Amino acid sequence: MTTEPAHSTTIAGWREWVGLPAAGVPWIKAKLDTGARTSSVHAYDVEVLDTGADERVRFRIRPWQQSSADAVVVECPVHDRRTVRSSSGHAEERIVVLMEVAIMGRVVTAEMTLSNRDAMGFRMLIGRQTLRHGFVVDSRRSFLGGRAPKEIRRVNRGR
Repeated sequence: MTTEPAHSTTIAGWREWVGLPAAGVPWIKAKLDTGARTSSVHAYDVEVLDTGADERVRFRIRPWQQSSADAVVVECPVHDRRTVRSSSGHAEERIVVLMEVAIMGRVVTAEMTLSNRDAMGFRMLIGRQTLRHGFVVDSRRSFLGGRAPKEIRRVNRGR
């Protein structure tokens, strides 16, 4: 009989400030969504690179809701391609990459779909696959992992 290692459970709010350390994004506001299977990040200028044996993708992440400041360029291997269905029922094929997410004082690897989230309330969505790393969402609470510094929150609001 094999035993799984015990996971400590971390309680998180329905929205949290998180980071993407390998991408150079220290702060991005995310919605923790138990209704979504896969996590998603706002990506634009997505370009698939033909590098021969391994498929790679280059894209930009704009971390702030109301600002184009501090955009970063990310290049990484394509992990998968999946058809994702939105809550409205619209299906589209998306590129999936693996990204490190810093959340609640921990860093976990997440499958992340690349999607233009300009019209969405959050630049990032954290789905069940990522939350299975030991996170429980308290839908009554927000920012249990702390808030970004005031100047970051102002940029996020477009001030």
